[in-house]
Amino acid sequence: MSSATNKAAEPQRKGDFERSLARLEEVVKRLESTDLALDEAMKLFEEGVKLSRECQKQLEEAEGRVEILLKKADGKIAAEPFEPEDESS
Repeated sequence: MSSATNKAAEPQRKGDFERSLARLEEVVKRLESTDLALDEAMKLFEEGVKLSRECQKQLEEAEGRVEILLKKADGKIAAEPFEPEDESS
């Protein structure tokens, strides 16, 4: 696989993660409402579990890639704390 193919796939994966996470949030909000029929609630719950697993898998893959990038020349992983950007500014 060429590096151009890899670069083209990256925005799609990010979009998939963001879309899945947004849909999962919608599902949770719907499940929290009290006016759902049992069948509809079960379908939403199944969809939520699937979305949760997909998101978790993508996060684990990203974590693995970060560890590879942080690997030192001697083969040891240098764990560095993640400092998120301050979103309030």
